[in-house]
Amino acid sequence: MADEPEKPATPPAPAAPKPAAPPAAKPAAPAAAKPAAAAGDAHVPKAAPPTGPPDPPPPADAVVPAYITSLQQAVPGTTLSLYLGDWTVIVPASHVVEAARHLRDLPEGAFDYCSDLTATDWPPRAERFDVIYCLYSTRHRHRVRMKVKVAENQPLASVTGVWTAANWLEREVYDMFGVNFTGHPDRRRILMPDDWQGYPQRKDYPLEGPGELLMENPIDWLKLRQAREEADIE
Repeated sequence: MADEPEKPATPPAPAAPKPAAPPAAKPAAPAAAKPAAAAGDAHVPKAAPPTGPPDPPPPADAVVPAYITSLQQAVPGTTLSLYLGDWTVIVPASHVVEAARHLRDLPEGAFDYCSDLTATDWPPRAERFDVIYCLYSTRHRHRVRMKVKVAENQPLASVTGVWTAANWLEREVYDMFGVNFTGHPDRRRILMPDDWQGYPQRKDYPLEGPGELLMENPIDWLKLRQAREEADIE
């Protein structure tokens, strides 16, 4: 039997073409560096120091209490402020005792208790101090603030004759701020030594204290004070 002719081999299937590689991403350009602030750049002006808190007037539809209306009629120059429901009467310094008596004696007011007396300092202002009296009526259980603006050396009459509780409070304000209370029965420092220099709560008071008495060891300061006292005795 004759051999059958060999069949030609089937050529292999062509390989699938490889997918083309994606083009290489270009390197991102470096971010532009922010220019460093060079020394000696244009001087940035500092914000001006505040000249005191605003005293927002009451809105047009606010109901002014009768004791405030009466005070405005009795003490000329009284202005009003209403903030978060709290009334403040701003009276001239020359009428502080008159206004205090009026608020205490008026039946609608009856502010028989001075619960606090403090001050704030605003050096850029000509009348640099706000002296603030927090008043309370034990009869009607309502409150009001009385504010007086005074200059650095301006006399301000004491209200100790109206509210006895103001005695030590005025001494503290005198000690810390140097407010010139007049007519006080015992105007002395109450927290600082009698020979302390300056008034620590003023905003221009040096944080490290007065230079002459700046000592690292408090014992040295006590020795200096004792030496002064002994010199006075001799």
